[in-house]
Amino acid sequence: MGAELPDYYFRVKENGAAVFKVDTENRQRRIEMDQIAVININNGQIKPQGDRTLSDADLAVIQSWMEERTETLARRTVDDIHRAIDHLNLTTQWAQSKATDEQLEAFTDELLLAMHDLRSVLVRKKADRLMKGKDAAE
Repeated sequence: MGAELPDYYFRVKENGAAVFKVDTENRQRRIEMDQIAVININNGQIKPQGDRTLSDADLAVIQSWMEERTETLARRTVDDIHRAIDHLNLTTQWAQSKATDEQLEAFTDELLLAMHDLRSVLVRKKADRLMKGKDAAE
């Protein structure tokens, strides 16, 4: 490997990551990864692995990674919403121009329910925002 390896490796899991300390300074010159903690992005929990005590440097790196990961996930969520809008538009065009009756029958009810649910949530949230704005103006 040409580039120098980082001191820490984060194995991403659904709700956080397993944190490993990377060691290349051993007799065999092999890469060794020692798991030092498990982190949960959702609740901010950092659990040391086994009897380990995390150093201030470990905690600083982990906290920094958690902040970056939270920002990355937030950006991805917004990007997913934009993609969903594109997919809805593409689905509309397909349904209007290419779909057969059998294809439409296969998903129409499910899609209509999902769209109704989304519309209900969006309308309610919009009304809440408008009411907050009205209350703040008074």
